[in-house]
Amino acid sequence: MRLVGLSGSLRAASYNSALLRAAQETAPADVELIAATIHGIPLYDGDLEAEQGLPEAVVALKDLIAGCDGLMLFTPEYNNSIPGPFKNAIDWLSRPSSDIGRVFGGRPVAVLGASPGPFGTVMSQAAWLPVLRTLGAAPWFGARLMVTRAGDAFDAEGRLIDADTRRRLTAFVAGFADHCRGASA
Repeated sequence: MRLVGLSGSLRAASYNSALLRAAQETAPADVELIAATIHGIPLYDGDLEAEQGLPEAVVALKDLIAGCDGLMLFTPEYNNSIPGPFKNAIDWLSRPSSDIGRVFGGRPVAVLGASPGPFGTVMSQAAWLPVLRTLGAAPWFGARLMVTRAGDAFDAEGRLIDADTRRRLTAFVAGFADHCRGASA
C-alpha cells in the first residue's frame, strides 16, 4: 500500500508538515506514506505553461500521485478556506486537463489538517470538496481529523506530543489505508 501525503504549507515550522511526519510514524507497517511538497511549484500562469510546458516539480508530483493508492491532503486553513499556494499546486496538477483522469480520476483522497485556532481546519476541509469533485477524485468520508490548538499538540521541534491526537491520527491513517485497499480490490 502506497499513499502520498501532501502538505499544503510552505512554512518550515508548519503544523501540517509536522502532522504529515507524524502520520508517517503512525502508519501501519504495510503502508508506505510518502511525504510530498508543494515547494518549487510556481504560481500558475497559462502563458508560462504554453511557452515552457509543465514545471519539473509539477511533473514529478503528478507522476508520484498517479502511482499511489491514495492521496492525503494535509491542509492548513487561511481565512476560512484553502490556502492559495495549496490550491495553486492542485491547479498545476490538473494541467493539461486531458491528464486529470490519470492523476485524480477515482483516486481516494483524505483531507485532514492542523490549525492553531479552536476550530481546526473545518472550513478548509469543506472547501476542498467541490475541487475534488471537479477533478473526479473519490473523497474519503470514513473519518475526520482536525487538530485544533496545534501549538499545544506539537513541541518546538514539530514532534506530535499530544497522545489523543496521536491516537486519532493513527486510526485515521489506518482507516484510510483500509479504504484504499478496498477501492483497489
